[in-house]
Amino acid sequence: MLKAAPKAIHIYLESNPNPNSLKFVLNEMLVPEGMSFDFPSPAEAEHAPLAQELFMYPFVDRVFYASNFVTVTKKEEVEWIEIQETLKKHIQGFLESGKLILDMKAPAAEEQEETETIKKIKTILDEYIRPAVEQDGGAITFHSLKDKKVTVTLQGSCSGCPSSTITLKAGIENLFKKMMPEEVEEVEALG
Repeated sequence: MLKAAPKAIHIYLESNPNPNSLKFVLNEMLVPEGMSFDFPSPAEAEHAPLAQELFMYPFVDRVFYASNFVTVTKKEEVEWIEIQETLKKHIQGFLESGKLILDMKAPAAEEQEETETIKKIKTILDEYIRPAVEQDGGAITFHSLKDKKVTVTLQGSCSGCPSSTITLKAGIENLFKKMMPEEVEEVEALG
């Protein structure tokens, strides 16, 4: 159960490669380092009161929490200039009130056996890829390895981003092919 501290919250906005997503960066940690929570629909935000409230706005399409930011993805027909201040004030008011951010226990993830190859893949993701993806308002996590194909999960602003496929193939896949040429031939994203 995560709860926001009742104190003054300062928020600044950062754009990212996905023109429909905006990153609301806070002056404190929102969730523990390395954790992220993606809510692609109101139904999936059942245990996330802030996300539930943001989904009450008809222009909100997706909500994502990680470290010290909330990424909101809007519907295409609305411009950021029309809604960004409304969302910023809502997030700030919610957090300053001390309400629960999440009201759930982390779900148990189904994991593959942690081989040396999987450990190396996760290390590359953590050290080289995750910081850049988080800076763009998203997250990337290891999902599986099968037949030299690494499958990852993209969340937040990366979901549906026009440039995520190019980044995945030209950047991430090439990095793995250089660093692990015997073990990885392809990288793909779920969804």
